Amino acid sequence: MLPVDYMPNVKRYFKKLKDNTLKNRFKESILNIRNNPYSGEAKTGDLKGLYCIDIFHNGINYELAYRISKLDNGDFIIIIMAGTRENFYKDLKRYLK
Repeated sequence: MLPVDYMPNVKRYFKKLKDNTLKNRFKESILNIRNNPYSGEAKTGDLKGLYCIDIFHNGINYELAYRISKLDNGDFIIIIMAGTRENFYKDLKRYLK
């Protein structure tokens, strides 16, 4: 199981979430990523090197973007952004610049 680090915006997003069921779905997805880091959809173009997972809850599509980083002592996962699908990729590109 790979270690996980969160960007500050993701920590704030999770802290603001009130729906415990949605929080648990994000936690399950992160646990799945830790066990199988390449389970997400690999992105291309401007977002090359990133992976995204879709999470569906109450008819709303949520996204979780992450990167697999390599260090001398092994790999680890960085969760870059989480949020609703609406404008997610546009916001993600803006955040990465």
